[in-house]
Amino acid sequence: MDILQIVGIGLLTAVLILVIREQKPMFAFLLATFFGIAVFLALIGKIGGVVSMIEELADRSGIQSVYLKTMLKIIGIAYIAEFGAQIVRDAGLDSIASKIEFAGKMLILVMAVPIISIIIETVLGLLPAGGGA
Repeated sequence: MDILQIVGIGLLTAVLILVIREQKPMFAFLLATFFGIAVFLALIGKIGGVVSMIEELADRSGIQSVYLKTMLKIIGIAYIAEFGAQIVRDAGLDSIASKIEFAGKMLILVMAVPIISIIIETVLGLLPAGGGA
């Protein structure tokens, strides 16, 4: 599915939601959610191709796979949290959406700690040892 199809279906969905919302708000919400899930599923194949290409580049560069996998998980958490928050926001529940975003940020922080520690150790290893000359 290319961007023109996504935008076209999105515009059609938006018009349907605007028409349906006054009579059946629950159906309007379900339609918006269905559209979001359909777009996500349509793009999942392209995402898989990008991930495999990144893994191949990481293998050639010698980056340890554990770091790459952690980075990909962090990116996945960010996208999923944003997607979930947007769906909940569509339902008019901003406070719940904020909690979803907060949980995503906390999970990202937890997963990033090992990478941050490696970066700090590398920087400290590059610094000259203390002491006088």
